[in-house]
Amino acid sequence: MNEEIFKFYLKTSMYTNYEPYKDYYKSLPDDMEELTDLILSQTIHRKELRRSRKEQLEHGKSHDHISEEYPWWEYISHDDILLTAPAITAELFRKDIRGFAKNREIKNKVVITCRYVAILLASIFKTKGISCRVRSGFASYFTNDGRCFDHWIIEYYSKKENRWIICDPNKNSGKDHIDMPHKSFCWIAEVWLNTRSGKDDINKYIHGSSFQGLNMLAYTLFFDFHALMGDEISYLFKPSYIDNNNKFFNLTEEELKELDDLATLMLDPNKNFDELRNLFNNNKKLRIVNTPLISDKEHLELD
Repeated sequence: MNEEIFKFYLKTSMYTNYEPYKDYYKSLPDDMEELTDLILSQTIHRKELRRSRKEQLEHGKSHDHISEEYPWWEYISHDDILLTAPAITAELFRKDIRGFAKNREIKNKVVITCRYVAILLASIFKTKGISCRVRSGFASYFTNDGRCFDHWIIEYYSKKENRWIICDPNKNSGKDHIDMPHKSFCWIAEVWLNTRSGKDDINKYIHGSSFQGLNMLAYTLFFDFHALMGDEISYLFKPSYIDNNNKFFNLTEEELKELDDLATLMLDPNKNFDELRNLFNNNKKLRIVNTPLISDKEHLELD
């Protein structure tokens, strides 16, 4: 691999900055299966908590006891709060001084989704000197009905094998979850181009629990683009120029073609690394995002 690319993905962002926990992260297991198991044992997915609560309400108890053991007064999602790897780690230590404890009690876990697990794992990899990048796309392996749900994973580079290895901490991706075949994941660049050209059914791609449509695919394209450029923005952040349905569905065909061109470059981010970096560093439209606290009126100029 190009040495420049290798070094780039060793760097951290504000989201994957490991400095506050550098020594601690280094002490964590090097074995990928053991490490991913350890990380997942610190977390509850918010959908998992919701399912458990629904079971308790309907049947008087849940099969996994998560609802009963997780305090009713605690946040039912930390995604809005724990945006960075050190923030997630700090909260885990606050709840249990042992840190990443294998037998962490349910009441002391954090409720986060896949994007947050991915940045935590990426931060740990970078600490260990492993080039790593977070990816946003869709996964088909959560159901057997053909639907694909938005999902975040990581890729890390093996110098020994001279290749990028795809890793999904979630074992639902299959027995090869720490070394997934490329075809196992629905890469958003391919999804965008195939749905735009009519080669794929847009209705099978679902964001969250029920959101569908080309606008949702556009947001995911931006999540992946920013993550590839070392800026692993939350799914709460959206490009300023298309941050609502009205803006997106008023895009011109020329503007949609710009997204097609971006997706085409993202099909091979290693080959097109320099072009992607140039766009990220110079194209304000692709770079500027709105957040829950930052709206269009906060941006003085976009051109």
